[in-house]
Amino acid sequence: MTQTHTDNLHDYESEFAGQLELSPEAQDLLFREARTANAFTDEPVTEEQVRAVYDLVKWAPTSMNNQPLRVVLVRSPEARARLVELMGGNNQAKTAAAPLVAILAADTDFHDELGRTFPHFDGARDLFADDDEMRESSARLNATLQVAYFILGVRAAGLAAGPMTGFDAAAVDREFFPDGRHRTLVVVNLGKPAEGAWFDRLPRLPYEDVVASV
Repeated sequence: MTQTHTDNLHDYESEFAGQLELSPEAQDLLFREARTANAFTDEPVTEEQVRAVYDLVKWAPTSMNNQPLRVVLVRSPEARARLVELMGGNNQAKTAAAPLVAILAADTDFHDELGRTFPHFDGARDLFADDDEMRESSARLNATLQVAYFILGVRAAGLAAGPMTGFDAAAVDREFFPDGRHRTLVVVNLGKPAEGAWFDRLPRLPYEDVVASV
């Protein structure tokens, strides 16, 4: 991180951090100091850590509580080799070396679970049953929200995430979701970040360029 970017982060913290309920340390952990990691140490990511991440982020909101995100943890060497072949460019080496890799996908048949997840509305499943286009659109939107929650949960666990979209998504679907109901959204490398794991912080748009009042 350059000195200019560091100073800007400190300016932001001193001016606005006190307006938030989270401690400045938690704000840094989740946002200001968190980065997309490109390299990791060889420290393993445990099942307990992943469970802790999920048990936190499962509470975040989705439309009609539909929760379409599905996660495959690629732990075996054989499965890792199959996935690496489907990654693009530099993503192959990063995926081969990461302590743990997760495939994050949208379940387009999420409506089958609405009886459990949205039980107060008896007709919830039927709203989606005969409309494949609406069901897939809702699955992709809400699972993408859950991907973002997942990345924040990884950071909350003291780990780093390296999300990637450079891969053959249709091939990953065929290889890892042969039932045809899942759509792969992101492949995420997980672990403790190695020295030099990330690039310098890139600029963010200021409030005035993003937020308008009417």
